[in-house]
Amino acid sequence: MKNFNVVFKIVNEKNCPLYQEGEHLLLSEKTLSCPEGKEVCLILVRDMTELLLTFFKNQPFNPEEHLSEEFNCSGCNGLIKFALITEDGRSNGNVGWTVAPIETEMTKADREHFSSPFLEILTDEKVTTIFQHGQEIVLEKNDILISQGKQNDNLYIILEGELAVEDSGILLATFNKGEICGEMSYFGTDVAVSTVRAMSASKVLVIGGEVFAAVLNNDFKVQAFLAQLIAKRLRRTEAARARDFESCMSGRIDQIMVAELFQIFHMHQKTGVLKLELPQGDGHVSFREGCIINAGYNDLINEEAIFKILAEESGLYRFITGLSPQEMKAAEIGDFMMLLMEGVKRVDEDRER
Repeated sequence: MKNFNVVFKIVNEKNCPLYQEGEHLLLSEKTLSCPEGKEVCLILVRDMTELLLTFFKNQPFNPEEHLSEEFNCSGCNGLIKFALITEDGRSNGNVGWTVAPIETEMTKADREHFSSPFLEILTDEKVTTIFQHGQEIVLEKNDILISQGKQNDNLYIILEGELAVEDSGILLATFNKGEICGEMSYFGTDVAVSTVRAMSASKVLVIGGEVFAAVLNNDFKVQAFLAQLIAKRLRRTEAARARDFESCMSGRIDQIMVAELFQIFHMHQKTGVLKLELPQGDGHVSFREGCIINAGYNDLINEEAIFKILAEESGLYRFITGLSPQEMKAAEIGDFMMLLMEGVKRVDEDRER
């Protein structure tokens, strides 16, 4: 199932320690994105994994068939219910944004009270041109402005609110009033390397690529400003990724199913080795960007090792990030979802026998 993206809205919440009614959950074949600044609930990951497997079994997937349904988490000391929301003109799983009915008309006096390092380097004439030809859009909380891997030809100036920058579910940075985003399009990189999402109700001024090129392309101050900005943001991004890389997970298998662990690492595109202390010996499963490249358990290797590991119900696990250069080049041992579904099927059949 390629390009699978669905958006759920929390329609009811009762004593949930993490999420609130009205917040959105975004599910794809690889990731689960929870509301900004909120921890990922492992119970919800398990429920979403089961839901994803259900959607995968019914091909082709048609979201219209599920619009009347309500889903709920398994619950801890609280409970949430969530439902698919209609695209209503929105695509690719984006919650979407609304274009203001008229172009923004910020006066010169208003602009004097609007602080933006980017606008400060421009002449009054160029600032006026940008606001005359730009278009204001309104974002609700959790709406996506830029989607990772999708084309983006615009530059955006934040007029109100706060935006978050994410890479595969990892929060890299936040943008506030007066800052810009989408600057990589200036250098011809029209495919977005990160997702930009509204953390609160926001307003953004869109500067189209053609306006951007006509007004700003030959401005040395703009070139220098954007080059320095990109270098600064790249350093900040690498630092955020390094913090995520250095982290590791550990725990007991009787508290979380092995299949759930696999799905977490797959959905969040983790790279590293899952080491296991199991009743019949030590095991390991290596992931590269969420895909399994090798596995072992006693004398079993790869697929058979995975199927055996999935059947275990007790033991200890520890995920260590990072792979050797050789492992980074290794081929996948099979389609992740096919391996997982076959393993779960075998476990169910063994239990029935």
